[in-house]
Amino acid sequence: MKKAWWAGALMLAASASSGALTPWQKIDHPVAGAPQAIGGFANGCIVGANPLPLQSATYQVMRADKRRYFGHPDLLAFIDRLGQETSQRGMGQLLIGDMAMPAGGRFSSGHASHQSGLDVDIWLQLPKQRWTQQQLLKPQPVDLVAVNGRNVIARLWQPEIGELIKLAAKDKDVTRIFVNAAIKQQLCDTAGADREWLRKVRPWFAHRAHMHVRLRCPADSASCEDQTPPPAGDGCGAELASWFQPPPPGSKPTRPSTPPPLPAGCQVLLDTHFNGG
Repeated sequence: MKKAWWAGALMLAASASSGALTPWQKIDHPVAGAPQAIGGFANGCIVGANPLPLQSATYQVMRADKRRYFGHPDLLAFIDRLGQETSQRGMGQLLIGDMAMPAGGRFSSGHASHQSGLDVDIWLQLPKQRWTQQQLLKPQPVDLVAVNGRNVIARLWQPEIGELIKLAAKDKDVTRIFVNAAIKQQLCDTAGADREWLRKVRPWFAHRAHMHVRLRCPADSASCEDQTPPPAGDGCGAELASWFQPPPPGSKPTRPSTPPPLPAGCQVLLDTHFNGG
């Protein structure tokens, strides 16, 4: 099975592009209203977002100065559940990376998704000691993938990391977890007989030091757009193998000149916020 490598490269190019701030990055507080995730994960926004509490016994929030720790209440509840589970097992503390901005929406760089308040990056580290504020403001990721890109680095891989991904994948609200293909391969090789959860773990570009967790659309968010469910099976066969093949000769991704139109609800949100109507 050939992967759409060019589509992923295209998304990476778009998310990594730099430029002026988007309108969403100029909104410094959540939009008042009942929580509503609007649109898609890569083209959406959120009303009534909640900030993730910065003080917790089971997790720590990195780069809080960037104010990317907002999300739908379902996302905050998931993080709390996962943190409680890892703490009860003595696995260590969660390190929470980017969620969404106060009103969601597009970033000028760094992410193509994380727009509707249902995505969170969780680092694949589980420190037993709490990090200092300096460490949290300038965190150092641990690249778990070998130079060849085909396997994890054995001396850096800990069984607790696989258990963390498994716990997240088994959560009732999680629909996808993106990790590097080499990390997915490690999970496939060590999962044993319990493999249903592997279906949610999807190989994706980069993601060498963190997992990107995505939740389903909340039941009360009528304008939220869910993704098609992952294919049946554990995804450990030909699908995964295709990620280790070179791209087709002569293929070259191109960057889109303009982003897609905003969902109607998100356009109304921007018009109201900046124009008062």
